[in-house]
Amino acid sequence: MNVVVDLCVIPLGGDPSLSGYIAECQRVLEAAGLKTHLHAYGTNIEGEWDVVMGAVKECHERVHAMGAPRISTTIKLGTRIDKSQSMEDKVASVKAKLEA
Repeated sequence: MNVVVDLCVIPLGGDPSLSGYIAECQRVLEAAGLKTHLHAYGTNIEGEWDVVMGAVKECHERVHAMGAPRISTTIKLGTRIDKSQSMEDKVASVKAKLEA
């Protein structure tokens, strides 16, 4: 099943600058072959459910390995079975309505 996820991984108790941790998670997501869109407070991810969830687990493992003793993660996700819809399709639909 295809899933679109909004992922926010927040390491606690490690380096106060989060960009290094975020970069490592981006590497994990790219290596998994997932479509991503990095934004100011997280990353949108699109892909097969098991691949996405496996990559989220790998992000946690890597961030812990980087020295973060705790991680708080927020995940919002959506699935759709009536039609195929990408992240770009969802945004384009809203933009079209704004222009109307």
